[in-house]
Amino acid sequence: MFEDLKPHLIELKKRLLISISVFFVLFIVVFPFWKPIEMFMAKPLFEAMNVEYKLSYDMTFQNLYQSVTNFDMPEELKNNPIMMTNDIFEAVFMSFKISFFTAFIFALPVIFWQFWLFVAPGLYDHEKKYVIPFVLFATVMFLLGAAFCYYAVLPLSFGFAIGFSKGLFVYVPKITEYVGTFIKLMIGFGLSFEFPVISLFLAKLGFITDKTLKSFFRYAIVLIFVFAAIITPPDVISQVFMAIPLLLLYGLSILIVRMINPYKEEDDLSEEDVKA
Repeated sequence: MFEDLKPHLIELKKRLLISISVFFVLFIVVFPFWKPIEMFMAKPLFEAMNVEYKLSYDMTFQNLYQSVTNFDMPEELKNNPIMMTNDIFEAVFMSFKISFFTAFIFALPVIFWQFWLFVAPGLYDHEKKYVIPFVLFATVMFLLGAAFCYYAVLPLSFGFAIGFSKGLFVYVPKITEYVGTFIKLMIGFGLSFEFPVISLFLAKLGFITDKTLKSFFRYAIVLIFVFAAIITPPDVISQVFMAIPLLLLYGLSILIVRMINPYKEEDDLSEEDVKA
């Protein structure tokens, strides 16, 4: 059995090495620009806080204490974005984390391309020519999911959360927590928008039909809302903004699968013949 899997493991190793190599090259390229990228990542939060769009900096304990005790922001900190840290090496770790995430986004076409080449030996010759549409479709859908998160979900979610406690608390975001939440949401929305791509791929292989997705729809609703609750922050707005597009994408996937591999009544008849 291992001898049968060995060629596939060797091929998988090859595809992973190519993807990882491209990823690290891109990491080296984007690393010098981690500060402008941080500014771009923090923009939805700073806009929700109604502060000017500039580089973030550390907040001293004295200023933080003054903000909390006075229930107001000190004059020297007004109209300036604040990202708090209590670790001297936190900025270093964040620069790597931000650069890794950015390199991953830029490496997506190569990653999808290598994935296709890995499964290509199991496809028919006429199916192998779909590599370019697959790579483009998968990349575009991931970016659409990330863009929807950045321009729609984050501003509304942050605005709701900050406005909910306005006048009672002074919100001073911690850089580690914010970047972690940002990356989690962006990847979560990006991956969730890949559902039509996965459905198309499985339909091409003949594993699913439109009837398969229709019959699973009730369970899909529950799974989608559970997935949204896990990925998004604990507020209803973020969860709904993830669940609604996923439900629409599920409907789009049914239409795509119907065009690629529609359900036929003779399929059920053939299954009954096999059982007989």
